Amino acid sequence: MELAKAFGVVLRKLRKEAGLTQEQLGLEADLRRTFVSLLELGQQTPSLQTIFKLSIPLEKCPSEILRMVEAKLSD
Repeated sequence: MELAKAFGVVLRKLRKEAGLTQEQLGLEADLRRTFVSLLELGQQTPSLQTIFKLSIPLEKCPSEILRMVEAKLSD
């Protein structure tokens, strides 16, 4: 699986577990909803800064998110 796709799968899973819509996540992370959508679809690759921004409303540390993406890549 491609890196951007794996990140998207993990992001969608974490967002749903947190009970957030794409719009809510975007607002809380100071990102546009359309960008969140592109990330989830694997059409954009997140920067390190974006991962840190997303980690706050998702209540996960950035390293935990990256570990989940790494695990998804090895599936």
